Amino acid sequence: MAASSYSSSSATAPGGGSASAGLKTYFKTPEGRYKLQYEKAHSAAVLHYNHGGKTVSQLTVAYLKERSTGQGSTPSTPSSSSGMRSAAARLLGTGNGGRALSFVGGNGVNRAVSGSSRMGGSFGTSTSIGGPQAVANYDGKGAYIIFNSADTLFISDLNSQDKDPLKCIHFSNSNPLCHGFDPEAKEGHDLIIGMGSGDVYSMSLRQQLQEPGRKPVAAQHYNKGDKDGMNISSRCTSVAWVPEHEGIFVVSHSDGNLYVYDKSKDGNAECTFPAIKDPAELMVSHAKSSKSNPVARWHVCHGSINAISFSPDGAYLATVGRDGYLRVFDFSKEQLIFGGRSYYGALLCCTWSSDGKYLLTGGEDDLVQVWSMDDRKIVAWGEGHNSWVSGVAFDPYWSPLNSDEAGENVVYRFGSVGQVSEVYIAEL
Repeated sequence: MAASSYSSSSATAPGGGSASAGLKTYFKTPEGRYKLQYEKAHSAAVLHYNHGGKTVSQLTVAYLKERSTGQGSTPSTPSSSSGMRSAAARLLGTGNGGRALSFVGGNGVNRAVSGSSRMGGSFGTSTSIGGPQAVANYDGKGAYIIFNSADTLFISDLNSQDKDPLKCIHFSNSNPLCHGFDPEAKEGHDLIIGMGSGDVYSMSLRQQLQEPGRKPVAAQHYNKGDKDGMNISSRCTSVAWVPEHEGIFVVSHSDGNLYVYDKSKDGNAECTFPAIKDPAELMVSHAKSSKSNPVARWHVCHGSINAISFSPDGAYLATVGRDGYLRVFDFSKEQLIFGGRSYYGALLCCTWSSDGKYLLTGGEDDLVQVWSMDDRKIVAWGEGHNSWVSGVAFDPYWSPLNSDEAGENVVYRFGSVGQVSEVYIAEL
């Protein structure tokens, strides 16, 4: 596999006005031509959002499926993903340099979007639930943006032209830092939120949309810090649902630990883990009681775990940390499979390709590294960023180009975000 240069398919989002010299204002894909949009041309729903002078630290795209009759708030089986390309295109067009760049590969059903799904096309019109005053019988089917700023979590309709969020959830004890949505949740809670205090919440996204008010509705609160022998006070750095493991999720922390939770168990059950003897060594400990939650603790590294990501089948867990190492684990066997280090500095983000064959990492060396699961090493890297790489993502809708179009088959496309408002698109 050959590495493709960033310079052939990169775009930097300007602050506005005319394009600077040498700025490429479009890139071509098998689906069509994507055009760079300036801030004044953006839909209001994807403009930079400012809340009390604080910027957004993470964005999650959530797809709620249609609720089946008689199932209450339980999502139905997957049916369509027609809105996914439009959502990915709109996220690519924002170029706001936020912490997370995400092409979300769920199976949720989007509202109907009229016109083209390309960057220059129409985004269509969607029904609204009237701002923050939610409707009790609102089904909730559709696509949503979940983002946090200061002490508040915001939920917006991805396809709405309304600038105001549908829901604002205020947390009085700490600030939300990370969140994850499970589009395949069969019942109960599908949204998890990690806090700066180390607390963790789980809740139902549909239920939050149905109920008015600024407080979390029917949320499960973990890590209250009042359980005997356990006080997880280090901040949460990343959360993730485990694919193909119903109700299991993982939360990483700034002290090098990650905890495995089971949403079917009580979050208030007492739990203790043995002391960590060597902070530099991997140590996996299980709770002694079957009723405890979290059910396990993994001490991964000395220093912060900055990001975690599961392979699409849930078999492997990737972590990147302050020590600059990528570590890939067999999740069920709780074993380290392989790892590697950045050129220098910390690694800040990681993600898997949709087939689980490749990993992307980015960090303080301004590089994007491509790792092969088959070769278990770096097989390509991308240059071009002039700042730390804070977000990476594969496009789950990649498809090979014809030889007439590109001279060679290009089968992987990915994006990366820098901390000085740079978005790069590359193909491998």
